[in-house]
Amino acid sequence: MKNVLLLVHDDAGQEARLQAALDLTRAIEGHLRCVGVTALPALVVDEYTGGGGALLLDDEREQERRNKARLESRLAHEDVSWDWIDVTARLHTGVLGAADLADIIVLNSGLEGFPTMRNVASQIVMRSRRPVLAVPDTLEHLTLRRVLVAWDGQASCANTLRACVSLLALADEVEIFMIRDGSDRTEPREAAEYLSRHDIHANVRVVEDDGRTPDARIQEECASWRPDYILMGAYGRGRLTETFGGVTRRMLGKAEWPLILGH
Repeated sequence: MKNVLLLVHDDAGQEARLQAALDLTRAIEGHLRCVGVTALPALVVDEYTGGGGALLLDDEREQERRNKARLESRLAHEDVSWDWIDVTARLHTGVLGAADLADIIVLNSGLEGFPTMRNVASQIVMRSRRPVLAVPDTLEHLTLRRVLVAWDGQASCANTLRACVSLLALADEVEIFMIRDGSDRTEPREAAEYLSRHDIHANVRVVEDDGRTPDARIQEECASWRPDYILMGAYGRGRLTETFGGVTRRMLGKAEWPLILGH
């Protein structure tokens, strides 16, 4: 993992995204690509009609021009390799268009209002097939030493685990946490054995399904174990089956910890 893709847009979550991306890029000794997105207004009006949509887009372009100038000045003094591309698009389509050669994408988690970053992150995770690091907008510094893997034994979680081996190798402690609901799935012990072959030694913790939602159990485990971030995939089969309208969307909406999500 070397190529970090960062959504740049002048919103309340930008500073947290930037700090996370810089910390991540330094940790992996990688390259940071900034995608400066001029977001199309929610109500698109043909510019040639003289409608209000054109004025809104002009305002957005000017705001992002100033934002780029500020951030490029800061990045010039950071000790990371970086470059910048500009696009005019919806936030998720702008990022997706630049994601083909990205190893990981940095976004926000529970930011409400416009843009709703929870929705943006969900769309990008599902469509990019890349791990997404979604951080709370209050994040000041990203640490990678304690990792909780929210294991459901399905392909999406296994894919995310494999894609992030180089990040997990930076950790001092890894816990693989599973809620057992009786479904056939890859056992967490197998995931631990896989990691051990990469010289990553994880502890496994399995709890029984008690009827609560998986996100509630994951949050409870995190409150006790205090990871630096959570790694998870889209939840799969059995009683715990949910889509991005369920477990993952709720995790994005209320997680206190950075999430690495994959599909």
